[in-house]
Amino acid sequence: MAILEKEHLRANLDEVIWNIEEARISVSEHHIVKLVTVAKYTEMENIATLYELGQRAFGENQVQQLKERMEALEELPLEWHMIGSLQKNKINNLIDLRPTLMQSLDSLSLAEELNKKLAAKESHMNCLLQINAAKEESKSGFSSEEAYDMYQTIKESCPNIHLKGVMTIGAHTEDTKRIQQSFETTHALYEKLQKEGATYCSMGMSSDYQLAIKCGSNLIRVGSALFK
Repeated sequence: MAILEKEHLRANLDEVIWNIEEARISVSEHHIVKLVTVAKYTEMENIATLYELGQRAFGENQVQQLKERMEALEELPLEWHMIGSLQKNKINNLIDLRPTLMQSLDSLSLAEELNKKLAAKESHMNCLLQINAAKEESKSGFSSEEAYDMYQTIKESCPNIHLKGVMTIGAHTEDTKRIQQSFETTHALYEKLQKEGATYCSMGMSSDYQLAIKCGSNLIRVGSALFK
């Protein structure tokens, strides 16, 4: 990890934004895409510099790191996302941090536990349902077949969780067709869930965000492409 020069970060950010624009316009000029910077691989100073350059939304994979960074940068009006797997023993810590969005709600038991602890603290949390669209054993999340029903179940039985859409991690492969397929599966599910109030389809990371946007993603999680 290194502290990068402002101009270096500006060039990386400009490149990512240019790529987003190109992909976005190929879908529709009305298609808006939100960029969330994955900050886990970078120094605090780089986050502050990206803020100066206009970037507002940042994501962390671990509750502890999220807490440290939110506290260190609390004078900046940043929008923080939790994007990694949430362990049940860290739920209360996350609730206290009040992230803008928790993107990795990956099981019914996690939803139930989270809802119970939110209710106890008279709090709410915006969440995305994590979809394991590529059916990979190494990934957590709901299968695309069960996700629609589970979305409704959580909506009905967990009133302190506000579901805002879906998130997936593209298939872990060099095969672009398979990656595209996992994105298309998730986007089809998102379209179905829009009438349930879904507004976010979070797909795409540094290696595949342009493809994800072309498949309909409106929220991407980019780290290494910004900090190279």
